[in-house]
Amino acid sequence: MYPFKKIVTNEASLQKILGKPHPQVVDKTIHKLDKHCKVFIARSPFLLVASSDNQGNFDISPKGDPEGFVEILDENTLVIPERLGNRRADTFKNVLKKPGVGLIFLIPGKKESLRISGKATIVQDEDILERMALKGKTPQLGLAVEVTEAFFHCSKCMVRSKLWSPDSWPSLEGLPSLSQTMVDGGNLKIPNKIMDVLIKRDEKKRLY
Repeated sequence: MYPFKKIVTNEASLQKILGKPHPQVVDKTIHKLDKHCKVFIARSPFLLVASSDNQGNFDISPKGDPEGFVEILDENTLVIPERLGNRRADTFKNVLKKPGVGLIFLIPGKKESLRISGKATIVQDEDILERMALKGKTPQLGLAVEVTEAFFHCSKCMVRSKLWSPDSWPSLEGLPSLSQTMVDGGNLKIPNKIMDVLIKRDEKKRLY
């Protein structure tokens, strides 16, 4: 670890630096999906799922589909379909050890985001999975989340980052391709061009 000189080690020190949150910030947390949460989830095409194993190793997995791809069963339960991916199953492996997860739902152009915490279960209920079929392809698994906390996050991070302002997006010049990161990271004995072809072929065959 880098030899930092000043480290915050307790909550009292943290609060002294940042101050106490306004009661409205704390009180906005609810423990179920209200009508506003349901509408937001129904309009969201993208979310992030955070999970961890028993050793404290964390994973954040992106999930994306047409808006409304997450099934809301009731005010306490939602299900995220598992589409064809890289088969790493990091989230599922973590959930089998430690069910706690965190979700962030985003809607392009919407400055606020929706944060949800809960306990996850891996499900195979055919009737639920069939409702989440896309172009005739039914997901093999679903990640069911029992909601314990939910709240809307303010827009400041979106405003600062200009995430939804295309005119302000940074140039992509100089960024490595996915194929290059895989070849270099895995020290693979395969030309970058061939890896790029394999990635594009996978995108065509495993999307719907």
